Amino acid sequence: MRSAGRIGTLRAMAVAAVLLVPAPAAVAAEPEPAPAPARTEVTIAPVDLAGPAISTVKVTVKNAGPDRMRSLEVSFAGPVGWAVQPSVRSVDGTFAAGATAAAEFRIQVPEPRAGFTVRTFTATATYKGGDGAGTATATRSQRSGTPLADLADAYNNVGVTDESDPTPGNYDGGGNSFSAQKLADVGLTPGATVRALGAELTWPEAAAGTKGNVSSAGQAVTLNGRGGKLVFLGSGVGSGATGTATVYYKDGTTGTGSFGFPNWSFDPANAHGATLVASSDGRNRQNGYGNAGIAYRIFAHSIPLDAAKEVDFVVLPGNGNIHVFDMAIAP
Repeated sequence: MRSAGRIGTLRAMAVAAVLLVPAPAAVAAEPEPAPAPARTEVTIAPVDLAGPAISTVKVTVKNAGPDRMRSLEVSFAGPVGWAVQPSVRSVDGTFAAGATAAAEFRIQVPEPRAGFTVRTFTATATYKGGDGAGTATATRSQRSGTPLADLADAYNNVGVTDESDPTPGNYDGGGNSFSAQKLADVGLTPGATVRALGAELTWPEAAAGTKGNVSSAGQAVTLNGRGGKLVFLGSGVGSGATGTATVYYKDGTTGTGSFGFPNWSFDPANAHGATLVASSDGRNRQNGYGNAGIAYRIFAHSIPLDAAKEVDFVVLPGNGNIHVFDMAIAP
């Protein structure tokens, strides 16, 4: 048996060992992120577009910074060709935090155009003090007219013809067109469903020899729905069929996205990031079907959408080399 003294010594050593175990280091709490600094606010009042007339436009600048604002100058510009007087105004005085200053401009508004138009106005404030940034800019977009009800209302090109009557065709500006028969061989018949990039699209119902696609020229087309991307079905003429589409949401905000299509023949099928959808054999020329053995193709491409917002309408790129047969929203 162990002696009582030895047992007591062992117990004391065990207690000491426990007491010598270092305590875990305290974990410092992560500091909360600092709030974003307040920025100078520039606001453009609505512009009267009922021309021809001279309209007065008010631009308001709010000092949202901590310091007094001084040496304030405000510039204002409208669409290209619209005269503004003066183009820059100096605003006298200094402005405390939270105070506002205003500058007025006169702009020459022309007679309204027919159809749908978006006008963009820009105001820039330069200053000292305030939030310390030295400059702040705002834009205002106003539209007149109504977007087209659907893509079919924008059809302006005969891109598909019957092999028995190819003369109406002029897809590429040289009198050539897709063969309706050869497109049918790969499933592209009027009204056919086309699935690409997660979207369900529709091949135009237009009869062969009639306008059935859009040579893109900035047309505004109504399109409703929500999703993660907007998919275009089409192909290009030449190798420069690229451009930027603008998406207008129902809350008044906008988004943009660039896309492109390869030439309907010869370009690599993945040019501009496009995806090949279908290849038809040969094409129709003014004197009949020809170019057998050469593929004439249809592609898909997409631009991102804000999935939390509902789309109102889309403005197509201003590049006639982009030909669009359909567009649809995909998840």
